[in-house]
Amino acid sequence: MNIDELKNTWNEDMTEETPEISIEQRNKINLPLEKMRKNMRKEFWWIIVIFIFAFLVCSICQPFKLQLYITVLIASMLIVTVFFFSKFFKIYKEISNPVLQTYDSLRDLVMQLNLNKQYYLSYYISFAPFLVCEILIVLEFIPWPKPLSEVKIATILISTVIGGLFLLYIVGKFWFHHYYGRYIKHIESLLEDLKK
Repeated sequence: MNIDELKNTWNEDMTEETPEISIEQRNKINLPLEKMRKNMRKEFWWIIVIFIFAFLVCSICQPFKLQLYITVLIASMLIVTVFFFSKFFKIYKEISNPVLQTYDSLRDLVMQLNLNKQYYLSYYISFAPFLVCEILIVLEFIPWPKPLSEVKIATILISTVIGGLFLLYIVGKFWFHHYYGRYIKHIESLLEDLKK
């Protein structure tokens, strides 16, 4: 192949453009994106309220050792939440100002939204260790009529981990689908329509 053929091939590749998204299609995409943004804002404010409430409850716990354990546990949960919400904030910024001019930009947005789904499920599952710590605190500080046997404590902990992981996963999937998943499916169907 000579230089002229390479130049011609290069120019042909450069002229092939990704299909443009019409204004009508952009409007169809912006509606689910706006609903997702609204749900993200609502969820953010609910998380703030929950943590404020949790810290207020910690402040009235007695004895001091229990108060310290619960405060450290909730502070740790807050750190995990801040980490994941920083990821959610990135996607929030992306969908707040989407540049949906082409099919490829819409496909990239769908990939980001699906990645956000993985972060979301990871966020819920990351609370399993905190659930175990809460059970340990409850077992330690609640006065039992008679002391629990080691087998009973192990059974409670193991069943809490298994049940907690399952419940956190199911709740995370349901919550994500209810607040975001159906809108992502709508955007994916628009992406499929553009492909045709």
